[in-house]
Amino acid sequence: MKTSLTTFFTKIMQFCRSLCSFLIYLQSSSQHLARLFLRTLLLKVGRFWLQLCYFVTLFMFGYFILAFLEPRNPGHQPGNFDLLFTSVSAVTVSSMSTVEMEVFSNSQLFCLAILMLLGGEVFTSILELQFNKFKLLEKNESQVETNLEDGLNPSKNDFNLKYKSMKFLGFIVISYFVTVQVTGFLLVSMYVGLVQSAEQVLRNKNINIQVFSIVTTISTFTNCGFLPTNEGMMVFKKNLGLLIILIPLVLLGNTLYPVFLRMIVTVLRKMRNREELNFVMNNQDELGYCHLLSGVDCGYLALTSFGFIMVQFAVFIPIGWKSKALDELNPLEKVVGSLFQVVNTRHTGESVFDLSLVSPAIIVLIVTLMYLPAYTYFLPRDDNEEKVKISYIKKKRKTKKSRGFLILSPLPFLVVIIMLLCITQSENMKKDPLNFSVLNIIFEVISAYGNVGFSMGYSCERQLQRDENCRNAWYGFAGRWSNISKLILIVVMIFGRLKKFHKRGGKAWKLS
Repeated sequence: MKTSLTTFFTKIMQFCRSLCSFLIYLQSSSQHLARLFLRTLLLKVGRFWLQLCYFVTLFMFGYFILAFLEPRNPGHQPGNFDLLFTSVSAVTVSSMSTVEMEVFSNSQLFCLAILMLLGGEVFTSILELQFNKFKLLEKNESQVETNLEDGLNPSKNDFNLKYKSMKFLGFIVISYFVTVQVTGFLLVSMYVGLVQSAEQVLRNKNINIQVFSIVTTISTFTNCGFLPTNEGMMVFKKNLGLLIILIPLVLLGNTLYPVFLRMIVTVLRKMRNREELNFVMNNQDELGYCHLLSGVDCGYLALTSFGFIMVQFAVFIPIGWKSKALDELNPLEKVVGSLFQVVNTRHTGESVFDLSLVSPAIIVLIVTLMYLPAYTYFLPRDDNEEKVKISYIKKKRKTKKSRGFLILSPLPFLVVIIMLLCITQSENMKKDPLNFSVLNIIFEVISAYGNVGFSMGYSCERQLQRDENCRNAWYGFAGRWSNISKLILIVVMIFGRLKKFHKRGGKAWKLS
């Protein structure tokens, strides 16, 4: 009997050992397969598809979180499609709104802030830099294996310097990312806490100061434009200090980001003469970080950005000085408010004025500037330099696959979208032509494509056939559209967020 029990337990122990060995083998195999799958995914799949999958996964995850969390008033839960639209708008940093922002609870606002943070250009550029480091490691490992097979000694000097430079650049970008937003949060929360008029606005709306400061700072830096208040910055148009704090955040997070990044690298290079910093300064193309521009390019980018601001300001002040949008403001408030408004045209979308009250001439100028990419700048070159650049690009195209995936150029795409929206909203355009005008639809589409977030809104007073049940609401014009039209606008926002992947910038289309 004892012998049989001993044999039985021995077999059980052997079985357990075999099972443990199998589980360990299965775990190591699954880890190897997962690593192989991740390696194949990152190296074989194009960047366009990676970013598209990233944004889709992010806004779907955000939608489920927003739907799960309780709104501020449980009896006023936004519809599922509006929550999806809001999530897409936050991830693509577009701030196109179909619901009023004050329906969201603090937890939902934090969710939107995280979506804006993860979808912002600076954060996604950090991910791209990590991706470039991973590709460099894989390429180096492959090269080492090839050299060993051929009996050659692997050279690591070039690899080590390039890898260390990318690592150092990543540290600089992350430090910039964190420092600017922490500083912005401290300044905004300090201002709102010290200035009674700003604090009173939040108290009347029952909005927590810290929540407002976090969401506003992240939204402004990422150039999204979502704010916890229904009216956006209109309710703070007399708080000049807050507007002045937010203006640099707008520029630091988008149009002038390459300029300030270059300045930081230059200062660090003068303070610490390290070979990694020298490599970063002199080898922008090899690092593959599109936001790291040369000194000449940064200079012209800064001049062009400030030039656009001054042109808008020069047009906005004389034309809009006596408009209804600037009523009840003293001269200083008009100047600062106008400056804030024109800075936000590219590409933040935070507004201190009702754009429906602004002159049509200014609206046309805003539409033009919303259409332009963030890094649009004028760079004069001589013929020899241009020829060298063209030859370099041709050589690069022979060795690399085209990075462009969106073959349709932006202009024809937007024309098709506007036509589709005019078809889907044809009944509203007949019944309510002042609100559903072609200009308003064009403005909404260009704003979505530029990921800006400006909107002409909807006014019950502009209805020709007055609806007694109509209620003015603090959300964008798209909030009055059908779900099909909103879906079309979702496509426009995603297309606009990925506009850098246009095939050769849309140059495959010849207009002459």
